[in-house]
Amino acid sequence: MDDQRQQPEHEVGSGILHVFGQHLKLFRVRAGLERAEFGAMTGYAASSIASFEQGRRIPQPKFIDQADELLDAGGVLKASKEEVARAQYPAFFRDAARLEAEAVELHLYAVQAVPGLLQTEEYTRALLTSRRPLLDDETIEQRVAGRLARQEIFSRWPAPLMSFAIEEAVLRRPFGGKSVLRGQLEQLLLIGEKRHVEIQVMPLDREDNAGVDGPFTLISRKGGEQVAYLEVQGRSTFVTDPEEARSLAARYGIIRAQALTPRESLAFVEKLLGEL
Repeated sequence: MDDQRQQPEHEVGSGILHVFGQHLKLFRVRAGLERAEFGAMTGYAASSIASFEQGRRIPQPKFIDQADELLDAGGVLKASKEEVARAQYPAFFRDAARLEAEAVELHLYAVQAVPGLLQTEEYTRALLTSRRPLLDDETIEQRVAGRLARQEIFSRWPAPLMSFAIEEAVLRRPFGGKSVLRGQLEQLLLIGEKRHVEIQVMPLDREDNAGVDGPFTLISRKGGEQVAYLEVQGRSTFVTDPEEARSLAARYGIIRAQALTPRESLAFVEKLLGEL
């Protein structure tokens, strides 16, 4: 049976952020420091320290390391760093982000936008700004930071095997304007040259396309376990049944066979760049 996790959007002031904030305040008070004092030591305004302590803002890993050492927290604050980092993702995506970080293989079919792992900062911000209902500026910046942080997977070693099959229409949508699209296409060319990454384009003129049922991601973990991740309208579903995951993997193989080869795809992206 599918492991369906339909969760509401992340509320910034909940869960682990409140716990972290309470601990941060306790250690600050124990150290006899006012917020302004502590903020000056870490490079943040007193209002930012207040936001961290009240669970309204997600602190960066560097700040957590600084705070733990400056407040002599003995590793208590650092112990929360991974969970706090996960809070920068929408609630429906957090489990997927964890699995993605552990993946030995990652394969993704995209039909609406360039996959998050391949996005430039400007492209990500343009997408998030387009969201309706509107996201507030702080949430947008948190999500931009979270999406960029995921891209550390490209420098991980051993490197996971990764492939992306992307519909041509995605590469023609000028989210944020032509200059943003140009930067995004240039990034695709750079990432597509990595030895462990293959990018393929599904041309609009293909009469056969096995991806008509929509986008999905295949994630393989160490030991051979493979799951599929489906996402739509802020809701996520994990397909953990081996037979269903195998079926999606077979479908992905057909999609790749129908698309341009990786070499042809990079040439196609270069052609699109020349048209801008």
